[in-house]
Amino acid sequence: MFRNFAVRAPMRLLVLFGALLLSACAAGPLQYDELVESNQYTTPVELLDTPFHPQEAYQCGPAALATILQVSGVDDATPERLADQVYLPERQGSLQMELLGATRRASRVPYVMAPTLDALMTEVYAGNPVLVLQNLGLPRWPMWHYAVVIGYDPEDQQVVLRSGTTEREIMSLRRFERTWKMADYWALVVTEPGVLPESAEPLRYFEAVAPLEQQQRWDVAIEAYQAAAEAWPGEATSFIGLGNIAYQQQRYGDAEFNYYQAIEINPEQAATYFNLAWALVRQAKFNAARSAANEAAQLAADDERMQQAPALIEQAIEDTQG
Repeated sequence: MFRNFAVRAPMRLLVLFGALLLSACAAGPLQYDELVESNQYTTPVELLDTPFHPQEAYQCGPAALATILQVSGVDDATPERLADQVYLPERQGSLQMELLGATRRASRVPYVMAPTLDALMTEVYAGNPVLVLQNLGLPRWPMWHYAVVIGYDPEDQQVVLRSGTTEREIMSLRRFERTWKMADYWALVVTEPGVLPESAEPLRYFEAVAPLEQQQRWDVAIEAYQAAAEAWPGEATSFIGLGNIAYQQQRYGDAEFNYYQAIEINPEQAATYFNLAWALVRQAKFNAARSAANEAAQLAADDERMQQAPALIEQAIEDTQG
C-alpha cells in the first residue's frame, strides 16, 4: 500500500517527502522460522508495567491505543477519551488512520513499523509495547482486532499480549504471526517526544513526522527532527524539516542555517536551494537569494517549477524593495 501526501507550507516552500511503502503484501512465507533460527532473542521478556484496559465489544482500538500512549507518558489517554476520536460506530471498529490521527493529537509521533517480526521483537526487547492489527478470522471472512504485544518467551516460542478482556494472553509465535500476516503485518509504536523507536528507519520516521509539521504541531515536530538529525546525521531531510518549520515561524536566520546544513549533506536537491532562496529574501540577502534560485534552476533543468525559481525570487525582491 503506497500512501502519497503533500505538505502545504506558506511562502511557496517545497517539502521533500515522497511516497513510502507502509505495509507488506500478505503473500510469501512466514518469518517465524527465520526468527527462531537466528537465535537472536534467547532470553524471555515481558513488559509487566504495561497498563491493561479490558476491551468492550468493538472497542479494541481505543483500548489498545490508550495502552501505548500511556506508556509514552500521555497519562490522560483513556479508552473513554479516545473512543470519540477513533471509534467508528458504523464500522463497529477503528481504522488505522484514526489511530494515527489520535496519536498526533496527543503530541506523539505515530511510527508505523517495518512489517517484520524482527522489528517487532526489537521494540519489545527495548521496552516498547507494540500495537498490532490482527485478523482472528479467515482471509475471506476477516475478524479484525487490535492488541498490544508486551512479551516473548523464546523457549516456548510464545507471544504475550494485552488483548480483549485478557490481561495476559499467551499465543504461539506461529499462530500470532499468521493472524498478524493476514492484517499485512501492520504495527504501531509510540515513544516519548524526541525519542526514536528502537527499530526506526529514516524514511518511515520522516513520513510519520511530516503530518505533524503539516498540522503545525511544531514543538513535537521539532523534537522529532532534532532526534532524527542526531541519529542520522547523513540525512538531509531532518534539516529540511527544521528549516521549513523555522521559516513558517518567521525565524528566517534559523531556516537559512538548516537549509545550508541540508545542502552540505545533499548538494543536488534543487528544492532545498529554492527554499533557501526564500529564507534569504526575507532577510534582505538579495544577491545570495538570486544565487540560490539560479542553483535550483540549474539542478532541475527538466522541472518547470524550478525553472521559474529565479523569476519568482526576483519578483519577491522587487516587492520587498518596493
